[in-house]
Amino acid sequence: MSNKKPNSIFVSGPIAAQKIADDIQKHSSKVSIGAHSIFLGQVRADEIDNKKVTAIDYTAYEEMVMEKMAVIRESFFAKYALTCMHIYHSLGRVEVGEICLFVFTSSVHRRDAIDACNEMVETIKKELPIWGKEICEDNSSVWKKNN
Repeated sequence: MSNKKPNSIFVSGPIAAQKIADDIQKHSSKVSIGAHSIFLGQVRADEIDNKKVTAIDYTAYEEMVMEKMAVIRESFFAKYALTCMHIYHSLGRVEVGEICLFVFTSSVHRRDAIDACNEMVETIKKELPIWGKEICEDNSSVWKKNN
């Protein structure tokens, strides 16, 4: 179990590929790690009422997210043999094709890293007060439903 208080998971705008690469590279010196699992959520060009989605504008109840995230993080470290876990979620406008969610788990063995990563993505979608407004090509919008 980790006693580390999680840093903010929020990034303004899209999550840069360089940030993802840097986080991965930092772990090369942690030689007890045998597996990493990564999930990257990307904004899709969906169609809503025959209009193409061009971006998602993310908002959140940030304080509540961080309170819940601290509890969720501890439960994951208790359930899985994780070495570390990084989570970043966009706030603000993210264009189609850009990354809006980055979940990165590390463990001695692959099963814990993979299972924790998968479960964390589902937990974020179901439990955290983060909302996305899909912006269409005509500037109309609709609140996104998490599936």
